[in-house]
Amino acid sequence: MQIDALLQRMQHFPAALQYLLGGLSPQDSRWRPAPDAWSIVEIVCHLADEEHEDFRTRVRLTLEDPTADWPALDPQSAVTTRNYQDRDLGESLGRLADARRESCHWLRSLLTPAWDRKHEHPDLGPLRAGDLMLSWAAHDALHLRQLAQRLFQLAQRNVPGYSTTYAGKWS
Repeated sequence: MQIDALLQRMQHFPAALQYLLGGLSPQDSRWRPAPDAWSIVEIVCHLADEEHEDFRTRVRLTLEDPTADWPALDPQSAVTTRNYQDRDLGESLGRLADARRESCHWLRSLLTPAWDRKHEHPDLGPLRAGDLMLSWAAHDALHLRQLAQRLFQLAQRNVPGYSTTYAGKWS
């Protein structure tokens, strides 16, 4: 596993988001293209919570005791129960940056992690610590794509009646 390559990307991800999203107005950060879609601030809050409560915790548990139960998570309900929509985007980006810094520090402190150690997931079957590590980095990419889509949709919203054809095809 090329853990250093993953960690390099993971380490810079929050700063890239801060740069990309830092100039958004509070209204734009809370805009949803549909009632059931997440806003930009909701996506960032999700990333911050997942950083500590999901990935770091589950990688740690799998490395330390793969038979230990994982804490229950419900990311969809957290959006409303934790009032993501009412949060400040800048503070949420800062929370993500702080949590990611802690995660990268912890990951770099691991001397000889057993990446092949497996946890039996009730729905997905056996998951190795390395699978979780890869999924952690890939999770960033999935939400970066989601954030790019929101920015594309915001551009369309801001200039109604005009076409994005010249920009290229969104797929």
